[in-house]
Amino acid sequence: MPRLSVCIEMFWPDLSFEERVVRVGALGLPAVEFWNYSNKNVAQLAAAARGAGVKVAGFVCEPGFALTSPMPVAEHVQGVRDSAAAARTLGCATMIVTTGNIVAGESDEVMRRRVVRKLQAMAAAAEQEQMTLVLEPLNPFVDHPGYWLTTMAQAADILEEVNSPNLKILYDIYHQQMTEGKIIDNLRRYAAQIGHIHVAGAPGRTNLVGGDLDYRAVFSAIDATGYTGYVGLEFRPSGDGAAALQEAALLCAAAQPA
Repeated sequence: MPRLSVCIEMFWPDLSFEERVVRVGALGLPAVEFWNYSNKNVAQLAAAARGAGVKVAGFVCEPGFALTSPMPVAEHVQGVRDSAAAARTLGCATMIVTTGNIVAGESDEVMRRRVVRKLQAMAAAAEQEQMTLVLEPLNPFVDHPGYWLTTMAQAADILEEVNSPNLKILYDIYHQQMTEGKIIDNLRRYAAQIGHIHVAGAPGRTNLVGGDLDYRAVFSAIDATGYTGYVGLEFRPSGDGAAALQEAALLCAAAQPA
């Protein structure tokens, strides 16, 4: 059965991040994740996670949304090292990488070469830091207009060229449903390259029950691939947050390998 992680950015916005971690632990869920670390007190968050008995599954490697930009490679490498220091405090070994948007006036080939060059250097730094980077395609239609990396095939092609065990794909099932569909087919096709998974109801990025996706079948397919990483619950709950998380956990537990 997949291990679940709660994206605390999207639950209980009236509470501090530390209080959100405590809520997750009280619900019996095993892990949390979040976006940026630089806007949080990392030491306090780590203490809250230890106290709540939950792990930190991942967070965004900073600077985010910048691989397509002309920012020097050295700044990205330093970003890996700085993010890795925060990750060690949190007991985490997975960091999310976002590419950024299409650069006006540049060809796709030029942007791709820049992204690959940066990722090669970042993956080498991640290996030294004993971290895994997970590269995330996002949907450009609803949530991230102009975002450059949009499909699993693009991400897999980049991974083949970078050729590092420290670079994997973050398969965000909500974003890929909005972009290209073929959810279970792509899950099976790219299983060996997937290092983290996100889920949310589509459309709407809300509860797992009631949208276009049959998440019982999706969880069964994840289980059948032998995936042992975390599945991040990255959605905005409709109604009570605790109830939405408990519903997701029951759905996951009820899934049988396909």
